Amino acid sequence: MPTSNRESIRNDRRYVGLHNDLYGGMTPIGNIIRDAWVFGILPEDQTCDGWEIGQIQALQSQVNAKWDEYGLRPSALPDDLRERHERIHNEAIARAREHGWVPGRDIDSDMDDNG
Repeated sequence: MPTSNRESIRNDRRYVGLHNDLYGGMTPIGNIIRDAWVFGILPEDQTCDGWEIGQIQALQSQVNAKWDEYGLRPSALPDDLRERHERIHNEAIARAREHGWVPGRDIDSDMDDNG
């Protein structure tokens, strides 16, 4: 499993895939992929393993356009999308915690175990 966000991209400039990324994708690219699932841009079994940077950037543009429709707020999503967003992101958080993820630790390495 990668140890830093820099390792989210292989040396050949391809994405390692959501499940191989830091804590199962608790990275900016992981958020893009999960949001693409929410909006139906990608099927939920697409982890983008092996995707080139340009493909990820194009996906990000599509996801950003969808978020713009809702003012960048999950609370503004229609019920079905809001429920899907909550499910997908809660599942990701649970998986990440099983792998030792502590919210904020990747931002502040001096945080103690109590956050």
